[in-house]
Amino acid sequence: MTEERYSTYETKARLSEILRKVRRGREVIISSRGVPVARIIPYEKEREDHEERLDRLAASGVLGPARGRLETVAPLGERPGALERFLDDRD
Repeated sequence: MTEERYSTYETKARLSEILRKVRRGREVIISSRGVPVARIIPYEKEREDHEERLDRLAASGVLGPARGRLETVAPLGERPGALERFLDDRD
């Protein structure tokens, strides 16, 4: 990770610029009178697994139980040799 240093005075004056750099993956050190006092690093959100995401979507009302009868979708149609014809057309 790339690191840059800013004084507290520069940080107040350039906060938006510093945040843009952090969003791009850079690390920023804030110093007071030449002594490092803080580090700003990109926020890494923990990835949720499949079950956690489904639970979150259900709790928020985005996802709900299926209504009515679910039917299996039949293929649109199969024609023998379709793959070969497709590959022949590509040449």
